Amino acid sequence: MDFNRAIEQLRRDEGEVLHAYQDHLGYWTIGVGRLIDQRKGGGISKEESAHLLNNDIIAKWTELTSKAQWILLLNDARQGALLNMAFQMGVEGLLKFHTTLRHIRAGEWEAAYDAMLSSLWATQTPERAKRIAEQIRDGEWK
Repeated sequence: MDFNRAIEQLRRDEGEVLHAYQDHLGYWTIGVGRLIDQRKGGGISKEESAHLLNNDIIAKWTELTSKAQWILLLNDARQGALLNMAFQMGVEGLLKFHTTLRHIRAGEWEAAYDAMLSSLWATQTPERAKRIAEQIRDGEWK
């Protein structure tokens, strides 16, 4: 089997859409005809989810550290907390936390914790925000 020719043919016949869309029958699909609609048994495997997550983490981390290189000076847990926030709200969203980031950069952990918990983000996702704020404050993975 010539997989390269098969791939070329399927891309031509199925098309390639790099976001979720509804096919001509109304079923959610992505990529090259990949059915992801649960109503028809579609979805992705754990391995595919892990692959996507790994790619997303690398991309988000690269973007985050290119825009705020000082983050590399933090310990792992605090870096992870900021990555978590960037993953949730995007790097640009995280960078709008001016007060919080100023406190983190200065090593003012309690003040950073307080600033995080007084944000709109903390009212929207309170459990996650509390856990991530504690991770910033304590410097330990939660």
